[in-house]
Amino acid sequence: MSRRARVTPAQAGLPDGGARRRTPGLRREEVAVLAGVGVSWYQWLEQGRDITVSPQVLDSVGRVLKLSSAERRHLYVLAGLNPPALQVAPADRNMCDGLQRLIDAWMPFPAHIMDAYWNTVMYNDAAAMVLGMRPEIVQNCLIAFFTDPLYRSRSKRWEEIACTVVAQFRAACSEGPEDEGFMAVVEEAKELSPEFAALWEQQDVQPGGQMRKELEHPVVGTLFFESTQLRVPARPDLSIVLHTPWPATDTAAKLEWLASAEGRRGTLYPIAG
Repeated sequence: MSRRARVTPAQAGLPDGGARRRTPGLRREEVAVLAGVGVSWYQWLEQGRDITVSPQVLDSVGRVLKLSSAERRHLYVLAGLNPPALQVAPADRNMCDGLQRLIDAWMPFPAHIMDAYWNTVMYNDAAAMVLGMRPEIVQNCLIAFFTDPLYRSRSKRWEEIACTVVAQFRAACSEGPEDEGFMAVVEEAKELSPEFAALWEQQDVQPGGQMRKELEHPVVGTLFFESTQLRVPARPDLSIVLHTPWPATDTAAKLEWLASAEGRRGTLYPIAG
């Protein structure tokens, strides 16, 4: 009822009714007509009665009431249906500057952000120095994992982690089973890496979460990390990947040195920005 009250007849393409209208919002019968449902059925929907609803009808009602993506998902949940994927609201599309500040503040620890297909969106200096992220490689985290010789040479548990990486990407694909973007990444990875193709055929699925990594840096030696994937509700199309030094290791001190002026001068490898 509150969502109906905020939509004016003019916004819905209807005459406003003049003095006959008691409230500025839409009447129940107007919503029903515009959504193509019965007036009684729509009244029962508002009253929360035990009626049968379909996604198509809820989408029609949501369109008339101009529901946001989050409100549309909430309506599905109230109706006992599987909610659709949350879409990025126009007002939240300008969050990338804030997310860049977030991963820059994570320095001297590596951090990067990837989209739903694991394409690299941004990364901090530590990710360039330690993980080898740089402009000249394929800007997709899955494909780079299997094709970048620099990262592979530094990863001490590459074969073990590879199984987890593929299983987590398959879980990501399940969020958009008909999304051609996922299939394009899979086909490219298959073409470039027989190892990926073999692991993909195993059909393993694992949600993104935490993963322990050991990397051999050419200047400071072995680094131990816990890699954590985080999702931002307002930007469900993005994932933040933070690398935290493993406890009881000297990884944090080594990263502090690498990020210092002395460390930047001492490294033989250029820092990608």
